[in-house]
Amino acid sequence: MKEYSHDEMKKLLESSFITPKEGEIVKATVIKQTENGVLLNLGLKAEGFLPLEEFPNAEDIEIGKDVYVFLEAYEDRDGFPVISKRKADFQLAWDKIKHLYENGELAMGTVRKRIKGGFAVDLIGVEAFLPSSQIEFRSQANGDTLIGQKIGVKIVKINMMRKNIVVSRRLALEEEQAKARKRIFSKVKVGDVIEGTVRNITDFGAFIDIGGIDALLHITDISWSKITHPAEIVKINNKIKVKILVMDRETGRIAVGLKQLSPHPWEAIEKKYPVGTKVKGKVTSLVDYGAFVEIEKKLEGLVHVSEMSWTKDVRDPSTMLKVGDIVEAVVLSIDRNDKRISLGIKQTQLDPWSTVDERFKVDQKVVVKVTNLKDFGAFVQLIDGIEGLVHINDFFWDKKVKKASDYLKKGQKVEAVIRTIDRKNRRISLSIKHTKEDPFTQFTEQFAEGAKIIGKISDILPKGVRLMLEGGIEEFIPANYLARRGKRPKDLYKLGEEIEVIIRKINPRLRRIILSEKESQRQPAKKKEVLKTTPDKFTIADILRSHKKKTK
Repeated sequence: MKEYSHDEMKKLLESSFITPKEGEIVKATVIKQTENGVLLNLGLKAEGFLPLEEFPNAEDIEIGKDVYVFLEAYEDRDGFPVISKRKADFQLAWDKIKHLYENGELAMGTVRKRIKGGFAVDLIGVEAFLPSSQIEFRSQANGDTLIGQKIGVKIVKINMMRKNIVVSRRLALEEEQAKARKRIFSKVKVGDVIEGTVRNITDFGAFIDIGGIDALLHITDISWSKITHPAEIVKINNKIKVKILVMDRETGRIAVGLKQLSPHPWEAIEKKYPVGTKVKGKVTSLVDYGAFVEIEKKLEGLVHVSEMSWTKDVRDPSTMLKVGDIVEAVVLSIDRNDKRISLGIKQTQLDPWSTVDERFKVDQKVVVKVTNLKDFGAFVQLIDGIEGLVHINDFFWDKKVKKASDYLKKGQKVEAVIRTIDRKNRRISLSIKHTKEDPFTQFTEQFAEGAKIIGKISDILPKGVRLMLEGGIEEFIPANYLARRGKRPKDLYKLGEEIEVIIRKINPRLRRIILSEKESQRQPAKKKEVLKTTPDKFTIADILRSHKKKTK
């Protein structure tokens, strides 16, 4: 038997008589249950007493069982200790809640009732607030169905002073899904066939629960034939087998397919309907972008709006077709991977562009109708099905155009010259200005650099004047090239006034003529050198030209 020293015995005796302290949680033992309450042994000179209301769980009232109480005072007026089990439970609950919050652990709570902005949740005996936005990560969740249920939550905010707790079921569900997703990704691979439960149905597909996480069954992967809504094939809570199509580890996205479990009806589609084949079919549905045509049972092709007419800009397929119509079309393409057939109705008729080179030639003058206006130019119709573009740079020779609508109107007929024809890319460019001779070319043929000419002032600006020359050409003369100096141009010149200037330089590439008034007053005029030849015979045109020059 071990022998203890005096000091060791003293410490043992002291530890066996530890007196509970006021303001602390202490352990007490149930001694007896009376009609009104429970007697407890706290290790003090007097026993403690608690009313039955302090024991919400009857299991705690068992003789010899230890419970925790809060010691408020050693004794009251009657000499009994002042204790509270509720306060102890509350404090212990807060300690546990704080531990769960600080460690990010999942907590279990019971949804009690709906309150403003959310729900009240009993969390280990303490009331917590569950906002409506934190019930579920899907907007269709109905929180009222949770009342009375025990749920897992994450504690997102606590305020010790105000005793406020905010919890989130959504975060708890996301955490559970993350674990389930990790488990699924470790067990399942693309190509596997697994069983799942239809959890939710939307317009674009259905969500299938595959072991705790949702996989998307897109509407296009439900059936080989076209359906308008997933509910035509699948129902909520139905158990179905699906094939894993996509598993994206980065995003956690999983896509599954139902139709992939049965043979595709198009196994020999390319041989049966090669590109260029004419087919007949029934219009089954109209959509904004075209019409679906059934060419045999459960086999449909799409006629896009752009493939309905050579001569019309079809925007609404209902202006051309209606459901039930029997139409003839041409197979344009077959996409076996996406299981799609593209059809064309206009291909059953002659393409106007196939004969465009026979109908029109470059430099040909045509009368066209404006069909559409853009800032950069005007689209014009030559004949039904053939349009061209007149760019704003081809409106005028010597006028800059900012937008086509300043000069043309939709529906207006104008004369233009065909500049280019690109049959392959179905493009024709036209020019309005080429219906007239280029005034710049005419001017430079008539006048050379160094020639003196007379011009009329059309505008006076702070830094010079604009001068209208022969043929309607307008050029700017800077103030330093003007003869009158010393004042502002508007004080020296008048609108409409004619002045003599000399041509300093002609720049054909930039279509610019540099003029100077001051140099014209100190330089003799230069005449353009023209190579003269004596014709053997005079024509009537020669005589008229000669007479015109004399009359000038």
